[in-house]
Amino acid sequence: MIRRIDLRGRLAQGEDPDYRALVPRAPVDVESALDAVRPICDDVRHRGVAALKELAARFDGVQLDDVRVPEAALTEAFETLDPQIRVALEESISRARKVHADQRRDTVTTAVVPGGTVTERWVPVQRVGLYVPGGLAVYPSSVVMNVVPAQVAGVESIAVASPPQKDFDGLPHPTILAACALLGVTEVYATGGAQAVAMFAYGVRDESGERICAPVDLVTGPGNVYVAAAKRLLKGLIGIDAEAGPTEIAVLADETANPAHVAADLISQAEHDPLAASVLVTDSPALADAVDAELTAQVAATKHVERVNTSLRGEQSGVVLVDDLDQGLAVVDAYAAEHLEIQTRGAQALAARVRNAGAVFVGPWAPVSLGDYAAGSNHVLPTGGSSRHSSGLSVPSFLRGIHVIEYDEAALRDVAAHVETLADAEDLPAHGAAVRARFAQER
Repeated sequence: MIRRIDLRGRLAQGEDPDYRALVPRAPVDVESALDAVRPICDDVRHRGVAALKELAARFDGVQLDDVRVPEAALTEAFETLDPQIRVALEESISRARKVHADQRRDTVTTAVVPGGTVTERWVPVQRVGLYVPGGLAVYPSSVVMNVVPAQVAGVESIAVASPPQKDFDGLPHPTILAACALLGVTEVYATGGAQAVAMFAYGVRDESGERICAPVDLVTGPGNVYVAAAKRLLKGLIGIDAEAGPTEIAVLADETANPAHVAADLISQAEHDPLAASVLVTDSPALADAVDAELTAQVAATKHVERVNTSLRGEQSGVVLVDDLDQGLAVVDAYAAEHLEIQTRGAQALAARVRNAGAVFVGPWAPVSLGDYAAGSNHVLPTGGSSRHSSGLSVPSFLRGIHVIEYDEAALRDVAAHVETLADAEDLPAHGAAVRARFAQER
């Protein structure tokens, strides 16, 4: 059901394998999508709401009267929300707030010399646009994961966009609207894809010239390749969290892992999207065989059989056989998974050695599904190997550090000669002159 990549014996033969090139990876080309999203973003920039309505008709099959969701619709979604879903969302929010509250940054003042200090203030972004996907699945959990850290950071203005749905009169899914209402977010837009990112970046007005959505400073949240391409295109005008690609899981496991658990976790990611990646790295051929047998049985019983089959049989998924767990660790570090599970003996010690992962799930009782909803961690995580250089969404994602420099006369005089020397070394004499001017009367 799932292909195998056998790396055993290569190190013993003196090879230096390029694990980045050997591990499975989804074939996603954000660069090629730029040509598709550029005219969409330009259209939204110049025609505002009129463009958003036409794009909703073209891509979502809905005729929008208003792009902004009426507060009455948010209230109705909240009031008609299934009580069990409400309780689950409240628990998810509570746990996320607890974890994210510990991510706040404090103002720190460093006394560099007597009379000379540098203070780092952490200031929240003023306005953010949060994107919540609405394709093959419904993601109220993504509302939680975007909104909670922004609120904890102290962001003043929060707007959410999610694609309009034909089945719900052109509104985003009611569970998404209910999650917004539960979190106190009242500015919600029925628009998706690249056009949503463009709306946030440029702001939009209606046909009469009235501003409907003000520009934001930062856009966060996962989406498809067109959302990622729009983020790349408009980065600089706006800040972005990441160019999220298809979701992925890597499981590092040995013979002690339960094959039924491993198979279930691989399937849980595969049901997101036909391009979702599910990768098992193991030093146990027996476990690989047992997981393959479990996949055959469990996939047949799952709801989204076709989607899961496409994902598991795709080039982005596979079983990687390694000589030992040290090599396995090197492989998963090269893969730099969005989600990494460690299901081995001594899992905690092995997890402490991981360098590259969006989030690490340790042991048999911490499946990725827990992190998706109720661990307290954030599930907006770097994909496509970008965890080598980027982190998941968090409170610091919504903060900016501003240095405040205060030096008195004596402190500046003490270092003035060094400033002038370095200014001359860089052939920027006016820099040195700006310091000398303060002591001109003494010369």
